[in-house]
Amino acid sequence: MPDSDNQNTTVWRRLKCAALLTCVCAGLGGPARAEVRTLSLDGQWQMADSVAADAVPAEFTHVAPVPGLANLAQPAFKAVDQFDSMEAIARAVRQHELPESARVQTAGNPRQERNYFWYRKTFKAPTHFSVAELRVNKAQFGTAVWLNGKMIGTNVACFSSSNFELTEAVKPGAENELIIRIGAHPGVLPVTFPAGTDFEKRRWTPGIYDSVSVHFSDNPVVVNVQVAPNIGTSEILVQTRLKNYGAACTTKLTQTVTPWKSSSAAVGAATEDVSLAAGEERVVTQTVPIPKARLWSPDDPYLYAVETATGGDHQRTRFGMREFRGDAQTGIFYLNNKPVFLRGSNIALHRFFEDPDCGDLPWNEKWLHRLLVVLPHQMHWNCFRFTIGAVPDRWLEICDESGLLIQNEFPIWTGAPNWDRNYARHWDAAELIRQFGDWMGDNWNHSSVVIWDASNESQEPMLAEKIVPAVRSLDLSHRPWENSYNKPGDPNDAVESHPYLLQNNANSDRVDFHFTDLETMSGVTHDAKPTAWYIPQEPHPIIINEYEWTWLNRDGSPTELTKMYYNKFLPGSTVAKRFAWNAYVLAAETEFWRAHRHHAGVLHFIYLTCSYPGAFTSDNFLDVKKLKLEPQFADYMAEAAKPLGVYLNFFQSTLAAGANRDFTVLLINDKDRAATGEVVLSLETEAGKMMASAQQPFQMDAFGNTTCVVQFKVPANANGKCILKATAKPAGKGWEAPTISRRWVTMAASAK
Repeated sequence: MPDSDNQNTTVWRRLKCAALLTCVCAGLGGPARAEVRTLSLDGQWQMADSVAADAVPAEFTHVAPVPGLANLAQPAFKAVDQFDSMEAIARAVRQHELPESARVQTAGNPRQERNYFWYRKTFKAPTHFSVAELRVNKAQFGTAVWLNGKMIGTNVACFSSSNFELTEAVKPGAENELIIRIGAHPGVLPVTFPAGTDFEKRRWTPGIYDSVSVHFSDNPVVVNVQVAPNIGTSEILVQTRLKNYGAACTTKLTQTVTPWKSSSAAVGAATEDVSLAAGEERVVTQTVPIPKARLWSPDDPYLYAVETATGGDHQRTRFGMREFRGDAQTGIFYLNNKPVFLRGSNIALHRFFEDPDCGDLPWNEKWLHRLLVVLPHQMHWNCFRFTIGAVPDRWLEICDESGLLIQNEFPIWTGAPNWDRNYARHWDAAELIRQFGDWMGDNWNHSSVVIWDASNESQEPMLAEKIVPAVRSLDLSHRPWENSYNKPGDPNDAVESHPYLLQNNANSDRVDFHFTDLETMSGVTHDAKPTAWYIPQEPHPIIINEYEWTWLNRDGSPTELTKMYYNKFLPGSTVAKRFAWNAYVLAAETEFWRAHRHHAGVLHFIYLTCSYPGAFTSDNFLDVKKLKLEPQFADYMAEAAKPLGVYLNFFQSTLAAGANRDFTVLLINDKDRAATGEVVLSLETEAGKMMASAQQPFQMDAFGNTTCVVQFKVPANANGKCILKATAKPAGKGWEAPTISRRWVTMAASAK
């Protein structure tokens, strides 16, 4: 990964100027001063493996990229990522694939003859410095560090950074040998520690999957920085954690704000004298005015940077001026005090890690740009949930730059007691609190991160009663939380809903299901919100971040979870018919959930995951290496997610020729400007020939919605298969092309 200015420097420290601000510190005298610098250690590392944890291998005969995964090593290691997790075993027992005796009380069963992987790399240290710090942005499963043969420390976290002071072991001006040991599977960690819980994951791939760097500086050291914007007063609150590893000192702590992409003069600054005792660590909070600050939003992802400097160290932290909150009474979210409706999908990167085509794609800048910038723009998505696994820092940096909104989930998925009474995780509360706090600290300066998500589909009272209350005050921006099946901790917190309506029908005795009426099937009307046992009755913003149950592998075959569905409702279907049906159903559901305005967000499941024989779900790519979406999915779902939303409330499989009838069309406006235009209802042949149409004008306020009833005369000569379309054609500038809602119908005999 390039050493560029766009790094979020609570994670990435970057030298922005050669000269340092002056500092008066006892014990820092002498002619030589440290040149504050960060040395990236990304690139090729040597690798070895072992069963034992304490003996450094004598030989490193493999090489692998960092960041990357152990399965990229050359020559390849045998049986990398082979592990049966506690959750996967519990699922198999519940579905009678394994006997009850197969259950385990450990993290799971490894199916490989190793417990650890070892990484080795050398680097040359500068001649002059007072403090050297190693940062491993993310690695799994657990991290241990040796430098020049000296054991430095360990960290069991898999989804947050690990930081180690190297000062006493570094050889100034010489080559240094760094060795990092990681677990080869989750089984090396205590079962009470988080290492990822996923009932549908078959492989658990270890690796140092984010960047590694060494930072050299003088005292006092900038440990981390948190920036909290206040758009009402046009200022930022900057919280700086300082550590003095040397003798007592007094320093000027300076904050200087500039536009991120500009070398123009500072737009805000603050300075404070700080005295630190020997070995003291302290948090200092400063307020920095930024007059007439430019706000960050999906339409204008404008970014600033604050340079935090002591006389011995400094770092540059990127941020956006934005505020995000939920509102219990309206049931929606607000970005910069304006309503914002979340439209998008999910990314399960750690499931993609087990995909046969994954390779080094997650660290390929060109691939990432298409994944996180080009395609979301084409699909009209403004939001993703990063689910069941953390992403490398660069992913969130791109989201900051492109204006995506991220629901950032800590990887806990353990279900509810009614799933399996014999399955339970028993977490170490203190360890969860520590790791949640570190995870937040790694991510809280990302303007794209707008919702903290403590778990997915989990009823874990400890999360609601101990963990989230212990850490939520750490976030000075006060983002809302979402905590799955657990009681929300604040009235304005979000609640997730997973209405898998088609799963319910696939598992029922019904055999004549043809997707005829979403309104009846879901029980949702214009006047009632959806309910489920895990959605509290008191008002909260509700996010649908999973729905459908029509997954297809990239070759068009049903996945493990949808074989029953396709066998029942599309028996003997071709690949082409299944792809068409999947796109049609997904779009119709998306239109439906958005149109009723009962949800703060609608995120389909799933944009990126794994696909292989035996996978439980899949994404909608035909070619994941080239990021080529299945064309019908791209067509239908892009229409369903446009800011000007259209929902044709008609799902009858037949339409009587010659009939006079009214059709109801629901319209929504996700933009901050009024919308006017006309709705055109038309009937076309499969080949696209227009047979009849009718029009009606519409008008909506900003963020509004309306219902149009269109009177329509069905042609008496219509026959065969046709497409009924409702097309909203907006007038004026600032709108995309017309939005289309489509329904497939077969013409019945002419009405009398």
